Amino acid sequence: MIHRRELLLSLLGTSALGTSAMAGPAPSRTTGSRPNIVAIVLDDLGFSDLGCFGGEIRTPNIDRLAGRGLRYNRFDTKAVCSPTRASLMTGRNAHTVRMPDVPDVLSVPGGGPYPEGAFHIPAEAQNMAQALKGAGYANWLVGKWHLVPMDQLDDPAKGDAWPLQRGFDRFYGFARGWTDQYRPALVEDSRYISPELPADYHLSADLVSRSADMIRDHRASRPEQPFFLYLGLGVAHSPIQVPARYADAYAGVYEKGWDAIRAERFERMKRMGVIPADTSLPPREASDRAWTDLSDDERVVFARHMALYAGFVQHADEQIGRLLEALEATGQAGNTIVVLLSDNGAASEAGQAGVFDGLYRPNTLPPSEQRARLAELGGPGNQSQYPRPWAFAGSTPFQRYKLWPHLGGVRAPLIVSWPAVIRDGGAIRSQNLDVVDVAPTLLQAAGAAFAETVGGRPQLPVAGRSFGASLTDPRAPDPRDTQYFELRGSRAIRSGRWRAVAMHPCGEPFEDDRWALYDLEADFSESRDVAERHPQVLARLKRLWAQEWSRHSPHPLTQPPPRICESLARYDSH
Repeated sequence: MIHRRELLLSLLGTSALGTSAMAGPAPSRTTGSRPNIVAIVLDDLGFSDLGCFGGEIRTPNIDRLAGRGLRYNRFDTKAVCSPTRASLMTGRNAHTVRMPDVPDVLSVPGGGPYPEGAFHIPAEAQNMAQALKGAGYANWLVGKWHLVPMDQLDDPAKGDAWPLQRGFDRFYGFARGWTDQYRPALVEDSRYISPELPADYHLSADLVSRSADMIRDHRASRPEQPFFLYLGLGVAHSPIQVPARYADAYAGVYEKGWDAIRAERFERMKRMGVIPADTSLPPREASDRAWTDLSDDERVVFARHMALYAGFVQHADEQIGRLLEALEATGQAGNTIVVLLSDNGAASEAGQAGVFDGLYRPNTLPPSEQRARLAELGGPGNQSQYPRPWAFAGSTPFQRYKLWPHLGGVRAPLIVSWPAVIRDGGAIRSQNLDVVDVAPTLLQAAGAAFAETVGGRPQLPVAGRSFGASLTDPRAPDPRDTQYFELRGSRAIRSGRWRAVAMHPCGEPFEDDRWALYDLEADFSESRDVAERHPQVLARLKRLWAQEWSRHSPHPLTQPPPRICESLARYDSH
Protein backbone atom coordinates (compact mmCIF):
# COMPACT_ATOMS: atom_id res chain seq x y z
CA MET A 1 0.00 0.00 0.00
CA ILE A 2 1.30 3.44 -0.86
CA HIS A 3 2.59 5.56 2.01
CA ARG A 4 0.27 8.60 1.95
CA ARG A 5 2.39 10.86 4.20
CA GLU A 6 5.47 10.34 2.01
CA LEU A 7 3.49 11.24 -1.09
CA LEU A 8 1.96 14.36 0.42
CA LEU A 9 5.35 15.60 1.55
CA SER A 10 6.65 15.08 -1.97
CA LEU A 11 3.69 16.87 -3.54
CA LEU A 12 3.55 19.78 -1.14
CA GLY A 13 7.25 20.42 -0.59
CA THR A 14 8.14 23.93 -1.72
CA SER A 15 11.58 23.03 -2.99
CA ALA A 16 10.22 20.10 -4.96
CA LEU A 17 7.59 22.25 -6.60
CA GLY A 18 10.18 24.78 -7.61
CA THR A 19 12.89 22.49 -8.88
CA SER A 20 11.51 19.10 -9.87
CA ALA A 21 11.54 19.91 -13.55
CA MET A 22 15.18 20.96 -13.41
CA ALA A 23 16.63 18.47 -10.96
CA GLY A 24 19.47 16.05 -11.67
CA PRO A 25 19.21 12.40 -12.69
CA ALA A 26 16.45 10.40 -11.03
CA PRO A 27 17.27 7.44 -8.78
CA SER A 28 17.43 4.10 -10.56
CA ARG A 29 16.12 1.94 -7.75
CA THR A 30 12.69 0.35 -7.94
CA THR A 31 10.13 0.54 -5.14
CA GLY A 32 6.67 -0.91 -4.94
CA SER A 33 5.18 2.34 -3.63
CA ARG A 34 5.73 4.42 -6.74
CA PRO A 35 2.64 4.97 -8.87
CA ASN A 36 1.98 3.57 -12.29
CA ILE A 37 1.24 6.28 -14.85
CA VAL A 38 -1.32 6.09 -17.66
CA ALA A 39 -1.57 9.06 -20.04
CA ILE A 40 -4.61 8.88 -22.33
CA VAL A 41 -4.28 11.44 -25.12
CA LEU A 42 -7.41 12.03 -27.16
CA ASP A 43 -7.33 13.88 -30.46
CA ASP A 44 -9.29 16.92 -31.67
CA LEU A 45 -11.75 16.62 -28.78
CA GLY A 46 -13.56 19.84 -27.93
CA PHE A 47 -13.52 21.34 -24.44
CA SER A 48 -17.26 20.69 -23.99
CA ASP A 49 -17.59 17.28 -25.69
CA LEU A 50 -17.26 14.97 -22.68
CA GLY A 51 -20.23 14.41 -20.41
CA CYS A 52 -18.25 15.46 -17.33
CA PHE A 53 -17.40 18.75 -19.06
CA GLY A 54 -20.99 19.53 -20.08
CA GLY A 55 -21.51 17.61 -23.31
CA GLU A 56 -24.50 15.44 -24.18
CA ILE A 57 -22.19 12.71 -25.53
CA ARG A 58 -22.42 9.65 -23.28
CA THR A 59 -19.00 9.06 -21.68
CA PRO A 60 -19.76 7.17 -18.44
CA ASN A 61 -16.29 5.68 -18.01
CA ILE A 62 -14.47 8.97 -18.47
CA ASP A 63 -17.06 10.57 -16.21
CA ARG A 64 -16.31 7.91 -13.59
CA LEU A 65 -12.61 8.71 -13.93
CA ALA A 66 -13.41 12.38 -13.32
CA GLY A 67 -15.66 11.43 -10.42
CA ARG A 68 -12.75 9.95 -8.51
CA GLY A 69 -10.27 12.50 -9.84
CA LEU A 70 -10.09 16.17 -10.74
CA ARG A 71 -11.18 18.20 -13.76
CA TYR A 72 -9.01 21.17 -14.72
CA ASN A 73 -10.88 23.88 -16.61
CA ARG A 74 -7.92 26.16 -17.48
CA PHE A 75 -5.62 23.70 -19.25
CA ASP A 76 -4.07 24.90 -22.51
CA THR A 77 -2.38 23.15 -25.42
CA LYS A 78 -0.52 24.22 -28.56
CA ALA A 79 -3.71 24.10 -30.71
CA VAL A 80 -2.45 21.32 -33.01
CA CYS A 81 -1.28 17.72 -32.62
CA SER A 82 2.52 17.43 -32.82
CA PRO A 83 3.50 20.62 -30.97
CA THR A 84 1.22 19.62 -28.08
CA ARG A 85 2.59 16.06 -27.99
CA ALA A 86 6.19 17.28 -28.12
CA SER A 87 5.52 19.61 -25.20
CA LEU A 88 3.67 16.89 -23.30
CA MET A 89 6.61 14.50 -23.59
CA THR A 90 9.46 16.96 -22.98
CA GLY A 91 8.03 19.61 -20.62
CA ARG A 92 9.37 22.21 -23.05
CA ASN A 93 7.64 24.54 -25.46
CA ALA A 94 7.24 23.21 -28.97
CA HIS A 95 9.54 25.77 -30.55
CA THR A 96 12.32 24.89 -28.12
CA VAL A 97 12.25 21.28 -29.33
CA ARG A 98 11.90 22.19 -33.04
CA MET A 99 8.27 21.12 -33.40
CA PRO A 100 6.61 24.34 -34.65
CA ASP A 101 3.80 22.51 -36.50
CA VAL A 102 2.90 19.01 -37.66
CA PRO A 103 5.72 17.26 -39.60
CA ASP A 104 3.20 16.32 -42.30
CA VAL A 105 3.23 19.87 -43.70
CA LEU A 106 6.54 19.06 -45.38
CA SER A 107 4.86 16.32 -47.43
CA VAL A 108 2.83 18.77 -49.52
CA PRO A 109 4.08 21.19 -52.21
CA GLY A 110 4.58 24.60 -50.69
CA GLY A 111 4.79 23.15 -47.19
CA GLY A 112 8.17 24.75 -46.45
CA PRO A 113 10.54 26.23 -45.80
CA TYR A 114 11.08 25.73 -42.10
CA PRO A 115 14.33 26.38 -40.19
CA GLU A 116 17.04 23.77 -40.52
CA GLY A 117 16.45 20.92 -38.10
CA ALA A 118 12.71 21.58 -37.80
CA PHE A 119 10.61 18.56 -36.74
CA HIS A 120 13.68 16.73 -35.34
CA ILE A 121 13.38 16.84 -31.55
CA PRO A 122 16.99 17.28 -30.36
CA ALA A 123 18.79 14.79 -28.16
CA GLU A 124 19.22 17.65 -25.69
CA ALA A 125 15.49 17.40 -24.90
CA GLN A 126 15.14 14.33 -22.70
CA ASN A 127 11.54 13.21 -22.67
CA MET A 128 9.33 11.80 -19.95
CA ALA A 129 9.78 8.16 -21.02
CA GLN A 130 13.56 8.53 -20.96
CA ALA A 131 13.47 10.10 -17.50
CA LEU A 132 11.15 7.38 -16.19
CA LYS A 133 13.32 4.64 -17.69
CA GLY A 134 16.23 6.01 -15.67
CA ALA A 135 14.01 5.73 -12.60
CA GLY A 136 13.28 2.07 -13.25
CA TYR A 137 9.93 2.30 -15.06
CA ALA A 138 8.72 0.10 -17.91
CA ASN A 139 7.46 2.31 -20.75
CA TRP A 140 4.92 1.46 -23.46
CA LEU A 141 3.48 3.60 -26.21
CA VAL A 142 0.24 2.39 -27.76
CA GLY A 143 -1.45 4.44 -30.47
CA LYS A 144 -0.54 7.74 -32.08
CA TRP A 145 3.03 9.11 -31.93
CA HIS A 146 3.20 11.84 -34.64
CA LEU A 147 6.68 13.05 -33.69
CA VAL A 148 8.62 11.51 -36.59
CA PRO A 149 10.12 13.87 -39.20
CA MET A 150 9.25 13.02 -42.78
CA ASP A 151 12.78 11.91 -43.65
CA GLN A 152 12.58 9.11 -41.05
CA LEU A 153 9.03 7.98 -41.67
CA ASP A 154 9.75 5.11 -44.06
CA ASP A 155 11.73 2.94 -41.61
CA PRO A 156 11.04 2.73 -37.86
CA ALA A 157 14.40 1.04 -37.31
CA LYS A 158 16.37 4.02 -38.58
CA GLY A 159 16.86 7.54 -37.32
CA ASP A 160 16.31 8.66 -33.75
CA ALA A 161 12.71 9.85 -33.59
CA TRP A 162 10.69 6.66 -33.11
CA PRO A 163 9.34 5.59 -29.71
CA LEU A 164 11.87 2.79 -29.12
CA GLN A 165 14.65 5.28 -29.81
CA ARG A 166 13.10 7.75 -27.34
CA GLY A 167 12.74 5.78 -24.12
CA PHE A 168 9.88 3.37 -24.80
CA ASP A 169 10.26 -0.40 -24.43
CA ARG A 170 7.29 -1.24 -26.66
CA PHE A 171 5.39 0.54 -29.43
CA TYR A 172 2.19 -0.57 -31.09
CA GLY A 173 0.33 2.07 -33.05
CA PHE A 174 0.65 4.54 -35.90
CA ALA A 175 3.19 7.20 -36.74
CA ARG A 176 1.38 10.00 -38.54
CA GLY A 177 -1.40 12.36 -37.57
CA TRP A 178 -4.26 10.04 -38.47
CA THR A 179 -5.00 6.60 -39.84
CA ASP A 180 -8.06 4.68 -40.95
CA GLN A 181 -9.85 3.10 -37.99
CA TYR A 182 -10.72 -0.03 -39.97
CA ARG A 183 -7.51 -0.36 -42.02
CA PRO A 184 -4.78 1.36 -40.00
CA ALA A 185 -1.15 1.78 -41.00
CA LEU A 186 0.29 -0.11 -38.04
CA VAL A 187 3.78 -0.22 -36.56
CA GLU A 188 4.89 -2.78 -34.00
CA ASP A 189 8.07 -1.85 -32.18
CA SER A 190 10.47 -1.13 -35.08
CA ARG A 191 8.64 -2.34 -38.16
CA TYR A 192 5.50 -1.72 -40.17
CA ILE A 193 3.09 -4.65 -40.02
CA SER A 194 0.09 -5.76 -42.12
CA PRO A 195 -1.81 -8.27 -40.01
CA GLU A 196 -4.98 -10.02 -41.05
CA LEU A 197 -7.74 -8.05 -39.33
CA PRO A 198 -11.10 -9.51 -38.29
CA ALA A 199 -14.31 -8.31 -39.91
CA ASP A 200 -15.36 -6.42 -36.81
CA TYR A 201 -11.96 -4.75 -36.31
CA HIS A 202 -11.75 -1.22 -34.93
CA LEU A 203 -8.47 0.47 -34.05
CA SER A 204 -9.62 1.93 -30.71
CA ALA A 205 -10.59 -1.52 -29.45
CA ASP A 206 -7.33 -3.01 -30.71
CA LEU A 207 -5.19 -0.35 -29.01
CA VAL A 208 -6.92 -0.83 -25.68
CA SER A 209 -6.72 -4.62 -25.93
CA ARG A 210 -2.97 -4.34 -26.48
CA SER A 211 -2.68 -1.95 -23.54
CA ALA A 212 -4.67 -4.19 -21.23
CA ASP A 213 -2.57 -7.21 -22.25
CA MET A 214 0.63 -5.30 -21.46
CA ILE A 215 -0.73 -4.35 -18.03
CA ARG A 216 -1.77 -7.93 -17.20
CA ASP A 217 1.44 -9.51 -18.49
CA HIS A 218 3.60 -7.01 -16.64
CA ARG A 219 1.67 -7.51 -13.42
CA ALA A 220 2.20 -11.26 -13.68
CA SER A 221 5.91 -11.11 -14.52
CA ARG A 222 7.26 -7.99 -12.81
CA PRO A 223 4.74 -6.81 -10.22
CA GLU A 224 7.35 -4.75 -8.36
CA GLN A 225 8.19 -2.56 -11.37
CA PRO A 226 6.02 0.52 -12.02
CA PHE A 227 4.99 1.26 -15.59
CA PHE A 228 4.20 4.22 -17.83
CA LEU A 229 1.57 3.67 -20.51
CA TYR A 230 1.04 6.38 -23.12
CA LEU A 231 -2.22 5.60 -24.92
CA GLY A 232 -2.77 7.85 -27.94
CA LEU A 233 -6.19 7.06 -29.39
CA GLY A 234 -7.08 8.24 -32.87
CA VAL A 235 -10.40 9.48 -31.50
CA ALA A 236 -11.80 11.97 -32.29
CA HIS A 237 -9.54 12.91 -35.20
CA SER A 238 -10.96 12.38 -38.66
CA PRO A 239 -11.78 10.09 -40.32
CA ILE A 240 -14.83 9.73 -38.10
CA GLN A 241 -15.45 5.98 -38.29
CA VAL A 242 -17.52 3.79 -36.00
CA PRO A 243 -20.25 1.15 -36.50
CA ALA A 244 -23.60 2.66 -37.41
CA ARG A 245 -25.32 1.51 -34.22
CA TYR A 246 -23.28 4.05 -32.26
CA ALA A 247 -24.53 6.91 -34.42
CA ASP A 248 -28.06 5.49 -34.38
CA ALA A 249 -28.08 5.90 -30.58
CA TYR A 250 -28.07 9.69 -31.10
CA ALA A 251 -31.02 9.84 -33.48
CA GLY A 252 -33.05 12.95 -32.70
CA VAL A 253 -30.29 14.63 -30.66
CA TYR A 254 -28.50 16.74 -33.24
CA GLU A 255 -31.39 17.56 -35.54
CA LYS A 256 -31.83 20.75 -33.49
CA GLY A 257 -28.50 21.96 -34.89
CA TRP A 258 -25.20 23.36 -33.70
CA ASP A 259 -26.54 26.68 -32.44
CA ALA A 260 -28.98 24.95 -30.09
CA ILE A 261 -26.40 22.37 -28.95
CA ARG A 262 -23.88 25.11 -28.18
CA ALA A 263 -26.48 27.02 -26.12
CA GLU A 264 -27.53 23.86 -24.24
CA ARG A 265 -23.95 22.91 -23.44
CA PHE A 266 -23.25 26.43 -22.24
CA GLU A 267 -26.08 26.34 -19.71
CA ARG A 268 -25.20 22.83 -18.58
CA MET A 269 -21.54 23.78 -18.06
CA LYS A 270 -22.58 26.66 -15.83
CA ARG A 271 -24.88 24.43 -13.77
CA MET A 272 -22.10 21.86 -13.36
CA GLY A 273 -19.55 24.48 -12.35
CA VAL A 274 -17.25 23.64 -15.27
CA ILE A 275 -17.34 27.33 -16.19
CA PRO A 276 -18.13 30.31 -13.95
CA ALA A 277 -21.78 31.27 -13.64
CA ASP A 278 -21.09 34.74 -15.06
CA THR A 279 -19.43 33.45 -18.24
CA SER A 280 -20.62 35.03 -21.49
CA LEU A 281 -21.18 33.05 -24.70
CA PRO A 282 -19.50 34.64 -27.74
CA PRO A 283 -21.59 34.74 -30.92
CA ARG A 284 -21.10 32.27 -33.73
CA GLU A 285 -18.14 33.02 -35.97
CA ALA A 286 -19.18 35.35 -38.79
CA SER A 287 -18.10 32.91 -41.50
CA ASP A 288 -19.93 29.95 -39.93
CA ARG A 289 -23.44 29.29 -41.21
CA ALA A 290 -26.51 29.38 -39.00
CA TRP A 291 -28.37 26.09 -38.69
CA THR A 292 -31.59 27.79 -39.79
CA ASP A 293 -29.95 28.81 -43.08
CA LEU A 294 -29.32 25.21 -44.15
CA SER A 295 -31.42 23.27 -46.62
CA ASP A 296 -33.44 20.26 -45.48
CA ASP A 297 -30.88 17.90 -47.04
CA GLU A 298 -28.00 19.67 -45.30
CA ARG A 299 -29.69 19.50 -41.92
CA VAL A 300 -30.27 15.76 -42.25
CA VAL A 301 -26.70 15.07 -43.42
CA PHE A 302 -25.01 17.37 -40.93
CA ALA A 303 -27.03 16.02 -37.99
CA ARG A 304 -25.84 12.53 -38.93
CA HIS A 305 -22.25 13.79 -39.07
CA MET A 306 -22.46 14.90 -35.45
CA ALA A 307 -24.31 11.76 -34.34
CA LEU A 308 -21.47 9.77 -35.89
CA TYR A 309 -18.92 11.90 -34.04
CA ALA A 310 -20.78 11.39 -30.75
CA GLY A 311 -20.85 7.64 -31.35
CA PHE A 312 -17.12 7.69 -32.16
CA VAL A 313 -16.41 9.31 -28.79
CA GLN A 314 -18.81 7.00 -26.94
CA HIS A 315 -17.14 3.96 -28.50
CA ALA A 316 -13.76 5.25 -27.31
CA ASP A 317 -15.20 5.73 -23.83
CA GLU A 318 -16.22 2.07 -23.81
CA GLN A 319 -12.65 1.08 -24.64
CA ILE A 320 -11.26 3.33 -21.91
CA GLY A 321 -13.64 1.58 -19.55
CA ARG A 322 -12.02 -1.74 -20.50
CA LEU A 323 -8.60 -0.27 -19.71
CA LEU A 324 -9.78 0.92 -16.30
CA GLU A 325 -11.22 -2.54 -15.65
CA ALA A 326 -7.81 -4.08 -16.36
CA LEU A 327 -6.22 -1.80 -13.78
CA GLU A 328 -8.88 -2.72 -11.24
CA ALA A 329 -8.70 -6.44 -11.96
CA THR A 330 -4.93 -6.44 -11.39
CA GLY A 331 -5.26 -4.49 -8.14
CA GLN A 332 -3.47 -1.42 -9.47
CA ALA A 333 -6.22 1.17 -9.81
CA GLY A 334 -5.60 2.86 -6.45
CA ASN A 335 -1.95 3.63 -7.06
CA THR A 336 -2.14 4.47 -10.76
CA ILE A 337 -2.18 8.06 -11.93
CA VAL A 338 -4.46 8.37 -14.95
CA VAL A 339 -4.19 11.59 -16.92
CA LEU A 340 -6.69 12.15 -19.74
CA LEU A 341 -6.46 15.13 -22.09
CA SER A 342 -7.06 16.31 -25.62
CA ASP A 343 -4.25 17.68 -27.77
CA ASN A 344 -6.16 20.75 -29.01
CA GLY A 345 -9.63 22.14 -29.55
CA ALA A 346 -12.30 20.71 -31.83
CA ALA A 347 -11.30 20.20 -35.48
CA SER A 348 -12.03 23.03 -37.93
CA GLU A 349 -10.52 21.72 -41.16
CA ALA A 350 -13.64 20.42 -42.93
CA GLY A 351 -15.20 23.84 -43.62
CA GLN A 352 -18.92 24.55 -43.95
CA ALA A 353 -19.71 21.53 -46.11
CA GLY A 354 -17.87 18.93 -44.06
CA VAL A 355 -16.07 15.99 -45.64
CA PHE A 356 -18.10 13.03 -46.83
CA ASP A 357 -15.75 10.46 -48.34
CA GLY A 358 -12.50 12.18 -49.29
CA LEU A 359 -10.56 13.29 -46.25
CA TYR A 360 -8.91 16.72 -46.61
CA ARG A 361 -10.38 17.21 -50.08
CA PRO A 362 -13.16 19.70 -50.86
CA ASN A 363 -16.60 18.15 -50.56
CA THR A 364 -18.26 18.68 -53.96
CA LEU A 365 -21.06 16.13 -53.53
CA PRO A 366 -24.51 17.77 -53.63
CA PRO A 367 -26.29 17.50 -50.26
CA SER A 368 -29.06 15.45 -51.90
CA GLU A 369 -26.51 12.82 -53.02
CA GLN A 370 -24.94 12.75 -49.57
CA ARG A 371 -28.38 12.20 -48.05
CA ALA A 372 -29.03 9.33 -50.42
CA ARG A 373 -25.72 7.74 -49.37
CA LEU A 374 -26.07 8.51 -45.68
CA ALA A 375 -25.84 4.85 -44.67
CA GLU A 376 -22.21 4.85 -45.89
CA LEU A 377 -21.13 7.56 -43.46
CA GLY A 378 -18.70 6.18 -40.89
CA GLY A 379 -18.32 2.82 -42.58
CA PRO A 380 -15.19 1.05 -43.87
CA GLY A 381 -15.42 2.65 -47.31
CA ASN A 382 -15.94 6.17 -46.02
CA GLN A 383 -13.69 8.81 -44.47
CA SER A 384 -15.58 11.77 -43.08
CA GLN A 385 -15.29 14.88 -40.93
CA TYR A 386 -18.12 17.01 -39.57
CA PRO A 387 -18.73 20.59 -40.79
CA ARG A 388 -16.81 23.29 -38.97
CA PRO A 389 -19.72 24.84 -37.03
CA TRP A 390 -19.93 21.60 -35.04
CA ALA A 391 -16.37 22.36 -33.92
CA PHE A 392 -17.62 25.70 -32.64
CA ALA A 393 -20.15 23.80 -30.54
CA GLY A 394 -17.35 21.49 -29.39
CA SER A 395 -15.31 24.48 -28.24
CA THR A 396 -18.13 25.97 -26.14
CA PRO A 397 -17.88 28.54 -24.55
CA PHE A 398 -14.87 29.92 -26.44
CA GLN A 399 -14.13 31.60 -29.74
CA ARG A 400 -12.64 29.63 -32.61
CA TYR A 401 -11.38 26.04 -32.68
CA LYS A 402 -8.29 23.92 -33.50
CA LEU A 403 -5.37 25.81 -35.17
CA TRP A 404 -6.28 29.24 -33.78
CA PRO A 405 -4.81 31.22 -30.86
CA HIS A 406 -8.13 31.89 -29.13
CA LEU A 407 -9.11 29.55 -26.32
CA GLY A 408 -11.31 27.49 -28.63
CA GLY A 409 -8.08 26.29 -30.22
CA VAL A 410 -5.87 25.90 -27.16
CA ARG A 411 -8.21 25.06 -24.26
CA ALA A 412 -8.81 21.34 -23.72
CA PRO A 413 -10.29 19.07 -21.07
CA LEU A 414 -7.83 17.65 -18.54
CA ILE A 415 -8.67 14.95 -15.99
CA VAL A 416 -6.24 13.68 -13.36
CA SER A 417 -7.15 10.64 -11.25
CA TRP A 418 -4.99 9.23 -8.45
CA PRO A 419 -7.22 7.56 -5.84
CA ALA A 420 -4.33 7.02 -3.39
CA VAL A 421 -3.82 10.77 -3.08
CA ILE A 422 -6.86 12.75 -4.31
CA ARG A 423 -9.47 13.01 -1.60
CA ASP A 424 -12.05 15.35 -3.18
CA GLY A 425 -12.88 13.32 -6.27
CA GLY A 426 -15.19 15.04 -8.73
CA ALA A 427 -13.89 18.50 -7.90
CA ILE A 428 -12.93 21.14 -10.44
CA ARG A 429 -9.59 22.91 -10.33
CA SER A 430 -8.97 26.30 -11.91
CA GLN A 431 -5.20 26.65 -11.84
CA ASN A 432 -3.81 28.04 -15.10
CA LEU A 433 -1.93 25.14 -16.68
CA ASP A 434 -0.21 24.40 -19.97
CA VAL A 435 0.68 21.05 -21.48
CA VAL A 436 4.37 21.72 -20.64
CA ASP A 437 3.43 21.30 -16.97
CA VAL A 438 2.20 17.71 -17.28
CA ALA A 439 5.55 15.90 -17.49
CA PRO A 440 7.11 17.71 -14.49
CA THR A 441 4.01 16.83 -12.46
CA LEU A 442 4.10 13.15 -13.36
CA LEU A 443 7.85 12.88 -12.89
CA GLN A 444 7.60 14.46 -9.46
CA ALA A 445 4.91 11.99 -8.46
CA ALA A 446 7.15 9.14 -9.65
CA GLY A 447 10.15 10.38 -7.68
CA ALA A 448 11.93 11.16 -10.94
CA ALA A 449 13.04 14.29 -12.78
CA PHE A 450 14.38 15.49 -16.08
CA ALA A 451 18.17 15.24 -16.17
CA GLU A 452 20.31 18.37 -16.40
CA THR A 453 22.86 16.49 -18.50
CA VAL A 454 22.69 13.25 -20.51
CA GLY A 455 25.93 11.61 -21.60
CA GLY A 456 27.77 14.78 -20.62
CA ARG A 457 25.52 16.83 -22.89
CA PRO A 458 23.61 19.71 -21.20
CA GLN A 459 19.86 19.51 -21.66
CA LEU A 460 17.60 22.29 -22.88
CA PRO A 461 15.82 24.22 -20.11
CA VAL A 462 12.46 22.81 -19.03
CA ALA A 463 9.64 25.34 -19.24
CA GLY A 464 6.98 23.41 -17.31
CA ARG A 465 6.50 23.29 -13.57
CA SER A 466 4.67 20.76 -11.45
CA PHE A 467 1.05 21.40 -10.49
CA GLY A 468 1.19 18.47 -8.05
CA ALA A 469 0.24 20.67 -5.10
CA SER A 470 -3.21 21.20 -6.64
CA LEU A 471 -3.99 17.49 -6.35
CA THR A 472 -4.50 17.97 -2.62
CA ASP A 473 -4.97 21.73 -2.33
CA PRO A 474 -7.67 23.45 -4.42
CA ARG A 475 -6.11 26.83 -3.54
CA ALA A 476 -2.62 25.92 -4.74
CA PRO A 477 -1.09 28.70 -6.85
CA ASP A 478 -0.60 28.48 -10.60
CA PRO A 479 2.66 26.69 -11.39
CA ARG A 480 3.74 29.61 -13.60
CA ASP A 481 2.51 33.15 -14.21
CA THR A 482 3.24 33.42 -17.94
CA GLN A 483 2.72 31.29 -21.05
CA TYR A 484 3.21 32.34 -24.66
CA PHE A 485 1.71 30.81 -27.84
CA GLU A 486 2.54 30.84 -31.55
CA LEU A 487 1.19 28.78 -34.44
CA ARG A 488 1.37 29.68 -38.12
CA GLY A 489 2.10 33.30 -37.32
CA SER A 490 -0.77 33.85 -34.90
CA ARG A 491 0.30 34.68 -31.37
CA ALA A 492 -0.99 34.88 -27.81
CA ILE A 493 0.32 35.30 -24.30
CA ARG A 494 -1.15 34.93 -20.82
CA SER A 495 0.26 36.82 -17.87
CA GLY A 496 -1.69 36.51 -14.64
CA ARG A 497 -5.28 37.51 -15.29
CA TRP A 498 -4.57 38.93 -18.76
CA ARG A 499 -4.40 37.25 -22.15
CA ALA A 500 -3.50 38.98 -25.40
CA VAL A 501 -4.24 37.44 -28.82
CA ALA A 502 -3.08 38.39 -32.33
CA MET A 503 -4.61 36.74 -35.40
CA HIS A 504 -2.02 36.94 -38.17
CA PRO A 505 -3.07 37.45 -41.81
CA CYS A 506 -0.57 35.48 -43.88
CA GLY A 507 2.00 37.60 -45.69
CA GLU A 508 1.24 40.78 -43.78
CA PRO A 509 3.88 42.44 -41.57
CA PHE A 510 3.74 41.08 -38.03
CA GLU A 511 3.92 44.59 -36.62
CA ASP A 512 0.59 45.35 -38.35
CA ASP A 513 -1.28 42.55 -36.55
CA ARG A 514 -4.14 43.71 -34.38
CA TRP A 515 -3.96 42.45 -30.79
CA ALA A 516 -7.02 41.80 -28.64
CA LEU A 517 -6.85 41.82 -24.84
CA TYR A 518 -8.96 39.78 -22.43
CA ASP A 519 -9.31 39.88 -18.65
CA LEU A 520 -9.66 36.18 -17.86
CA GLU A 521 -10.67 36.76 -14.25
CA ALA A 522 -13.72 38.71 -15.35
CA ASP A 523 -14.19 37.05 -18.75
CA PHE A 524 -13.60 33.30 -18.71
CA SER A 525 -14.60 32.82 -22.38
CA GLU A 526 -12.60 35.66 -23.98
CA SER A 527 -15.81 37.33 -25.13
CA ARG A 528 -14.93 41.00 -24.42
CA ASP A 529 -11.91 42.67 -26.00
CA VAL A 530 -10.68 45.36 -23.58
CA ALA A 531 -7.57 46.43 -25.51
CA GLU A 532 -8.77 50.03 -25.91
CA ARG A 533 -9.48 50.31 -22.17
CA HIS A 534 -6.08 48.97 -21.11
CA PRO A 535 -3.49 50.04 -23.69
CA GLN A 536 -0.63 49.92 -21.18
CA VAL A 537 -1.46 46.35 -20.21
CA LEU A 538 -1.56 45.35 -23.86
CA ALA A 539 1.75 47.07 -24.57
CA ARG A 540 3.33 45.19 -21.65
CA LEU A 541 2.01 41.85 -22.87
CA LYS A 542 3.28 42.45 -26.40
CA ARG A 543 6.74 43.16 -25.02
CA LEU A 544 6.45 40.09 -22.81
CA TRP A 545 5.53 37.94 -25.80
CA ALA A 546 8.69 39.05 -27.60
CA GLN A 547 10.77 38.26 -24.52
CA GLU A 548 9.24 34.81 -24.13
CA TRP A 549 9.68 34.07 -27.82
CA SER A 550 13.35 34.97 -27.56
CA ARG A 551 13.72 32.71 -24.50
CA HIS A 552 12.01 29.65 -25.94
CA SER A 553 12.49 29.78 -29.72
CA PRO A 554 15.89 29.40 -31.37
CA HIS A 555 14.61 31.09 -34.55
CA PRO A 556 13.11 34.47 -35.49
CA LEU A 557 9.39 34.72 -36.17
CA THR A 558 8.73 34.02 -39.86
CA GLN A 559 5.74 33.98 -42.18
CA PRO A 560 3.89 30.66 -42.52
CA PRO A 561 4.66 28.68 -45.71
CA PRO A 562 2.37 29.42 -48.68
CA ARG A 563 0.52 26.11 -48.57
CA ILE A 564 -0.27 26.64 -44.91
CA CYS A 565 -1.53 30.14 -45.65
CA GLU A 566 -3.82 28.74 -48.33
CA SER A 567 -5.24 26.15 -45.96
CA LEU A 568 -5.79 28.71 -43.19
CA ALA A 569 -7.65 30.96 -45.60
CA ARG A 570 -9.76 28.01 -46.73
CA TYR A 571 -10.61 26.99 -43.17
CA ASP A 572 -11.56 30.55 -42.33
CA SER A 573 -13.85 31.32 -45.26
CA HIS A 574 -15.53 28.15 -46.57
